[in-house]
Amino acid sequence: MATQSFPIYISMLLGLLAILSLYGSGSCSFDTNFSIEEATLKDFQLAFYQNKLTSRQLVEFYLEQVRRLNPILKGIIEVNPDALNQASQADLKRKRSSLRSLSPLHGIPVLVKDNIATKDKLNTTAGSFALLGSIVPRDAGVVTKLRKAGAIIFGKASLSEWSDFRSYEPPNGWSARGGQGKNPYTMGEPCGSSSGSAISVAANMVTVSLGTETDGSILCPSTLNSVVGIKPTVGLTSRAGVVPISLRQDTVGPICRTVADAAYVLDAIAGADRYDNSTIEASKYIPRGGYGQFLRAEGLKGKRIGIVRKLYDFGHDDVFYIGAFEKVFKTLKQGGAILVDNLTIDRFDVITGSSSGERTALLAEFKISLNAYLKQLVASPIRSLSDAIEFNKKNSKLEKLREYGQELFLEAEATKGIGGAEKAALARLAKLSKEGFERLMIKNKLDAIAAPGRLISPFLAIGGFPGVSVPAGYNPQGLPFGIGFGGLKGFEPRLIEIAYGFEHLTMGRKSPSLGRHKK
Repeated sequence: MATQSFPIYISMLLGLLAILSLYGSGSCSFDTNFSIEEATLKDFQLAFYQNKLTSRQLVEFYLEQVRRLNPILKGIIEVNPDALNQASQADLKRKRSSLRSLSPLHGIPVLVKDNIATKDKLNTTAGSFALLGSIVPRDAGVVTKLRKAGAIIFGKASLSEWSDFRSYEPPNGWSARGGQGKNPYTMGEPCGSSSGSAISVAANMVTVSLGTETDGSILCPSTLNSVVGIKPTVGLTSRAGVVPISLRQDTVGPICRTVADAAYVLDAIAGADRYDNSTIEASKYIPRGGYGQFLRAEGLKGKRIGIVRKLYDFGHDDVFYIGAFEKVFKTLKQGGAILVDNLTIDRFDVITGSSSGERTALLAEFKISLNAYLKQLVASPIRSLSDAIEFNKKNSKLEKLREYGQELFLEAEATKGIGGAEKAALARLAKLSKEGFERLMIKNKLDAIAAPGRLISPFLAIGGFPGVSVPAGYNPQGLPFGIGFGGLKGFEPRLIEIAYGFEHLTMGRKSPSLGRHKK
């Protein structure tokens, strides 16, 4: 499935390799003229086959990056002790295989968020000491697909503990196990909850990563750390083996430095999984030939993109962002997009406020789904949400209970399943979504709505819709900002075309100075 995303590239690469063969295969030593930082999956695969780089050397490079940078940035909780062995195996398989038979992810280190299960020497803890030492029954569905694609599971990314669903108080990017993650551009908060996934890619501690989103947890850290994040249609990627919040809203997606890399990772992880029934129905959205075919420089041409001005309400004093996004609109038009301006989303304030019913639904869903996840573990210090609450009380200093509390845990534990209030909340959310974002998209025949960063996430979250965030620039203080594009279920191909077209015109990402490797 993933190799189908590379048809044009494969032909070009095979031609280049034929030319190179006339001059000998070259040295197997690491070519210091090849720059690993900011390199793409295509760059790496070409370097592998030109014998400029091996997967083992790539892992060694990233291990050194982690040694230098992670004590400051805290983007990674654990590195896989088997990463080098996996890399050596990938190098060996490459020598024995034809280029066409290998995925774009073959031999590439991939970091996964610490709520995504791996059946190996790594822990899966959602950042909490309560799950340290727990044993999962199997790899998460997306990890199984990564391994099948030949990827190296590099380690576990830090996150907002329990995906930011323990309490209202902790700063974004904090967990008891991982500490406080830092934005590599400003050393401030990185946004959450997939903070470490974004930090590590942004700072060149890894090539690509996986994050999860319930409401904004991929789009927000991608925006603030100047990377690309794709939040897939709910069910397009398996949630089996992922520490949950809500199966109605949870989704797993790639966080990368380019739209192309994100598309190739999505190719690898999308698809049916017998342990997640939602993936069976959502598989109908996967295009034949994969997502890589939508990486078109002219991808903006003819796309109808909606502009909801209320999403750009920065206040009269924020002149910079007003001007910055007017430039974004100009770029979209330059690429041939048709902007449908001055739109409104019905019940906008309700959807973005506290009365939508989202929290009521999430609290009950969290208790149900977390208890189910904990009960299926082979071994675990805790077996229920109630156990997790008691663990935090007994280990209050370790888990910083006094500083950050566990109010959401307590509110969720007090729920009694999906009762009358929860059913009413779910019905309200469905109505708000259908009469709001969905109606706007259909009525105006839109391919996407564009919004600053993660501000579109509430509309996408309650409907299970996809979104993508692309770097758009930096404010005067050096803080990155991005443009987010959201669409209806199965609109990933259109969103990738739009995002890639925008990226092609702007090349808006710059590497943080902290992350630069000195040779």
